[in-house]
Amino acid sequence: MDFPIDLSTFTPLKFDLNQPELSEANRKTLEENIQLVRDAVIFFTALANVKGLGGHTGGAYDIVPEMLIVDAFMKGSDSIHPVYFDEAGHRVAIQYLMAVLNGYKPAESLLHYREFDHGFYGHPERDEENGVFFSSGRLGHLWSYVNGVAEADKSKTVVMFGSDGSQMEGDDAEAARYAVARQLKVKLFIDDNDVTISGHPTEYMHGYDVVKTLEGHGLSVSFGEGEDLAGLYRRIQQTLISGGPAAVVSRRLMAPEVEGIEGSPKGHDVIAVDLALKYLKAKGCDAAVKALESVKVEKTKASYLGSTKEMAKVRDDFGRVVCEILDTMETPEEKVLVVDSDLEGSCGLHHIGKAFPQCYVHGGIMERNNFSVAAGFGSEKGRVGIFGTFAAFIEMVISEITMARLNDANVIAHFSHSGIDDMADNTCHFGINNFFTDNGLAEGDNTRLYFPADVGQLRAILKRVFTDEGLRFIFSTRSATPSLLDADGQHLYSDGYTFEPGKDEIVREGKDGYVVSYGEMVYRCLDAVEQLRADGHDIGLINKPTLNVIDEEMLKKVGSSPFTLVVESQNTKTGLASRYGTWLLEHGLAPKYASMGTSKPGRGGIAEQLPWQGLAVEDIKKKILALKG
Repeated sequence: MDFPIDLSTFTPLKFDLNQPELSEANRKTLEENIQLVRDAVIFFTALANVKGLGGHTGGAYDIVPEMLIVDAFMKGSDSIHPVYFDEAGHRVAIQYLMAVLNGYKPAESLLHYREFDHGFYGHPERDEENGVFFSSGRLGHLWSYVNGVAEADKSKTVVMFGSDGSQMEGDDAEAARYAVARQLKVKLFIDDNDVTISGHPTEYMHGYDVVKTLEGHGLSVSFGEGEDLAGLYRRIQQTLISGGPAAVVSRRLMAPEVEGIEGSPKGHDVIAVDLALKYLKAKGCDAAVKALESVKVEKTKASYLGSTKEMAKVRDDFGRVVCEILDTMETPEEKVLVVDSDLEGSCGLHHIGKAFPQCYVHGGIMERNNFSVAAGFGSEKGRVGIFGTFAAFIEMVISEITMARLNDANVIAHFSHSGIDDMADNTCHFGINNFFTDNGLAEGDNTRLYFPADVGQLRAILKRVFTDEGLRFIFSTRSATPSLLDADGQHLYSDGYTFEPGKDEIVREGKDGYVVSYGEMVYRCLDAVEQLRADGHDIGLINKPTLNVIDEEMLKKVGSSPFTLVVESQNTKTGLASRYGTWLLEHGLAPKYASMGTSKPGRGGIAEQLPWQGLAVEDIKKKILALKG
């Protein structure tokens, strides 16, 4: 398929930094360029949606005017560092499109946005050969990095594109103070569209104001309408020639003039295909419409031996189960506080917000604060703070976890998107260092890490540990999982199942050796084990839902068998396997030992992530047979 929008009609512009007003000729060309680029963004992000790859449309669509104006100033002057740094990683579509317009990639490459092994990941990952010059994706992390770039060449102006959501992060406050103190020539271009994933900041975060915040740190700030090209040009030109750090804050509705997502959190995510078709038809992009309508994706539903065909999302059921628990309390708001970090639907917390708004806080994009708020609420016996975010962001709250532990806080932290399964956002969003949460001193530590294998086990775990004291971390995956079945074909974790913290569980007995796993890898291991058992290999499988506690009895059982294989999607450097082998040796047990986990950067895609790491069912079978000999 050829790219159905003719990007060769894009007319590169060069602006003189000394030109204070946008000429009429340049304005007309700029308008045409903006429309072309926005049409292209709508098309290829919608195409990814057709393929089931997801993506994000509105943010990239929003900032096209300021991106193209800044690009023209870059091309007109060598005084500007030629990189479009962007702290909002979900706007990556515009980075890829600019790479195409700047000649690094052919237009047809955009047809593979977010596909496996095409380099178009859900967040920017540095790949200079292909026109991407920085990595980002964890909000609030880039400005300080950009400050360092500015320190390295004080003669150049360095630009960074930001957003009202990104600027919520506390890291940006530190970066702002540093930039002002050092009078760095860092210029911010911030899309203030009043939309984040879970809502509108003006509604859930009263008092937050991007302009006042930046001015309070000492930056010069120019504020205006983002769709007013003449005014936007003027504000950008004045900011680029000014001394020291400064910001251009542009107000606009999310995805302006895109029916169905304009001004809505729906615009943050990928545009619905029907809405994209409606937009493209109205713009006369007939070839793009035909291309979208012609793509047919064959959906293949995999099945796994030992598990149900039906799939369910543990991350979503987390909120449902908490609601069931709150339902049993007379005044739940006195005992439970749920603090969301703008990922409510991703962590299942939206169910709690709807059913128990008196217990619920839209905490915004401020993980460090929100975890500590949950800890402070749960600092007295009988109260618990609940916190939720992605597992990748564990690395952002390690210090807060330590302080919560020192304060004897009672916290249930749900980290969804653990592992790498279905992770089109790619390496920066891999949740592979979950064991970082288990960083307390061993003596008297009641920190517990739980990773249920399916929704039935999640239900049992959460109801059993809800009133326990200390820090309880519950992990789930982005992807749905089937329910495990016992040897008789019945649900392993049905209503009759009782979870016992610290105990490993036998999924299948075996004499030839044992596989030890947890979470979303258990059903894959079970498929491999069942296939091998059908071929006469008596392989056992252990589910270890409590990750950081030694089950002495089960360890001896596994360690006394011919081999032990630990299979997980966590980091091979920090996961269970790095501990389990030590536990075996400390207990005088020495079976043949091997492990499988995540060891390579991602390559995009959805279902391809696990096989790319060598964690497909066939890979597990091969490893088992190699150990068995």
